[in-house]
Amino acid sequence: MRRILAFITLFCLVTSSFAVEIKNVRMWPAPDNTRLVFDLSAPVEYTLFSLKAPNRVVIDLKSSRFSGQLAHFNYAGTHIRAIRFARRKQGELRFVIDLDSKVQPKSFILKPQGEYGHRLVIDLYQAKKQAIKTPRKSYSLRQNGKRNVIIAIDAGHGGDDPGAIGQRGTREKDVVLAIAKRLEKLVRKEPGMTPVMIRKGDYYVGLKQRVRIARKKRADLFVSIHADAFRNGKAHGSSVFVLSERGASSEVARFLARSENRSDLIGGISLDDKDDLLKMVLVDMVKNSTIEDSHDVASRVLRNLKTVNHLHKSRVERAGFRVLKAPDVPSILVETAFISNPAEARKLRSSRHQLMLAKAILKGVRGYFHANPPPGTLLAQQKAKQHIIARGETLSGIAARYRVSIALLKRSNGLRSNTLQVGKVLHIPVS
Repeated sequence: MRRILAFITLFCLVTSSFAVEIKNVRMWPAPDNTRLVFDLSAPVEYTLFSLKAPNRVVIDLKSSRFSGQLAHFNYAGTHIRAIRFARRKQGELRFVIDLDSKVQPKSFILKPQGEYGHRLVIDLYQAKKQAIKTPRKSYSLRQNGKRNVIIAIDAGHGGDDPGAIGQRGTREKDVVLAIAKRLEKLVRKEPGMTPVMIRKGDYYVGLKQRVRIARKKRADLFVSIHADAFRNGKAHGSSVFVLSERGASSEVARFLARSENRSDLIGGISLDDKDDLLKMVLVDMVKNSTIEDSHDVASRVLRNLKTVNHLHKSRVERAGFRVLKAPDVPSILVETAFISNPAEARKLRSSRHQLMLAKAILKGVRGYFHANPPPGTLLAQQKAKQHIIARGETLSGIAARYRVSIALLKRSNGLRSNTLQVGKVLHIPVS
């Protein structure tokens, strides 16, 4: 009997030593889903199923143990009411997610990446209701039948994907979101422009989904903001990328393209999943007009970044970033600085430097759209109204002719006095 008891004790010790440890459970609320991340000591076998009356999702983890405590999550804005767990027979661990409505769960295992080890990810999406077909409306303010130019602002990474990590734990996802929010405020103040944020908080948006959001909002430009990282900590400077059909144009660009594309795996989007939209993107991404427009915007942004930071390359670079593959939206990717460079990581943490970067990006974007306003926009209407000053004309007379104030006319043309130069072209603003 003693031998049997000793064997059972030894067996329990051996099997427990092989159990997968649940190190932590984290939650990331997002607008369209809630993500739960289980940090694991090793890959785990699990089953997931949903139950009704009441609604709940159950996850059974085989040969697992959890000696910690669940964090006090804030479930506001999610469909979760509570999360609980219990030990079951044969070393199985059961987590139950109590819900206030039906959800569509998706799950996958992630391999170690960066600061994270093995992870089990559970995404809870709101159950889809039968869609009512309605005409798609443009996401813009309208004035006199004219719309604003839509600027989609994409802060890279987010949530469980921190991006590159620099000195003092500076995380790419944090600094680029701060820059993106500053750019959003500047665009919102810009006459004739409306910003659309791809992500507004610390959560992950799949790379294909970022493109979908921009196209759904009918964006006229997609600006993705990142911070470089490279093996050599001395690498420094800002870069601007557009889509390359043949891949990257330099060793650094190739390295960055691979790094950014891998974040789809970090975010849980299978690289093998090719739906109809992606196929359409892959077919249409080679449209020369879109790429040419992207290059024009990128060149203007790069010239303005030069006034804020050293340029890593003096020309626009090309790489195969997935977020640049919208078929009909000019798209640029701005690498604001090298977060792997201690001096530049310090700058990226500075709110003043973040604002300077945002202003430089806006200046390039503004220059492009004032020169190439999309048809049907307020900017196009404004550009159409130009007046060539003739001999004998006065500023007050021109203002009265077009029914605008003298102050607005002077401000729109950068005039400091009422003196006019014959032959000069005046831009006539919309009053």
